[in-house]
Amino acid sequence: MGQKVRPTGFRVGIMTDWQSAWYASKQDFSELLVEDHTIRQFIHKYLTRSRDRKEQRPAIAKIRVERTRERVTVFVYSSRIGAIIGKKGEKIDKLTKALEKLTRRHIEVKTVEVTRPEIDAQIIADDIAEQLEKRSSFRRTMKTAMMRAMEGGAKGIKLQLSGRLGGAEMARCEKTMQGSIPLSTLKAKVDYGFTEASTAQGNIGIKVWVNNGDFVTGEINDTTDAAAGQQRKSTRRRRG
Repeated sequence: MGQKVRPTGFRVGIMTDWQSAWYASKQDFSELLVEDHTIRQFIHKYLTRSRDRKEQRPAIAKIRVERTRERVTVFVYSSRIGAIIGKKGEKIDKLTKALEKLTRRHIEVKTVEVTRPEIDAQIIADDIAEQLEKRSSFRRTMKTAMMRAMEGGAKGIKLQLSGRLGGAEMARCEKTMQGSIPLSTLKAKVDYGFTEASTAQGNIGIKVWVNNGDFVTGEINDTTDAAAGQQRKSTRRRRG
C-alpha cells in the first residue's frame, strides 16, 4: 500500500499543512474547492503560454491559496520569480486581472522564491520535462537530475519515466533511485512531483520523489525562504 500513496497527501494534516488554507460551510465548500483547482490550472497554463520561446519555464514548485471574506491570496512558489513578475510587475499585474476576471473575486498574487530548486521535486520534474522536449537523452537527463539533488543535500531521490522513451515503438517505464526513500515513514520529509513532457512521439509521464530529511530530528532541507521571498501586492488598494 505504501507504494501507491502520494507522499504529500499521506502527510497532510500530520506533518505538513494543506495547500488551501480557508474555512467554508458545507454549501460553499465544493464550489471553493473546484475554484482552487481552477486557479492552479489557470496559472500553470497562463505562465507557460505567455512566455517567449527563448525564455525558460517559470519553474512553479507549488501554489498555495488563502481565503478571507473579502479577498483571495495566491502564493506562487517558484525559483524564477522574475519570469512571473516581469518588467516593473507587468506580467503579474496581467495575471492578477485575468484571475479576477475568471473568479470574479478580489485576487492578490504574491511570489515566494524557492532558494534550493535542485532538491524540490516538482521543479526537478519540470526541468526533466523541459530537457526531454528539447530531445535530450532521457538517461543522461535522469542521471544529471539525480547528481544535482544528491549534491544539493537530498537524502535520497527516485525518478520514474513512462512513455515512448527515446522514440521507441512501445511505451515502457524506466525507474532509477539513489539514497533512501522511505515510503511509509511519516516523520520523513518526502517531496513528490509530477508532470508530463509533450514530445513528437507522445506524452511522457515524469514522477519524482525526494527525501529531504526528518521532521522529528530537525534535519530538514528547506527549499523555500520566506524572508528572502519577494512578494508582489495587488494594484488595488485595500478598503478600510
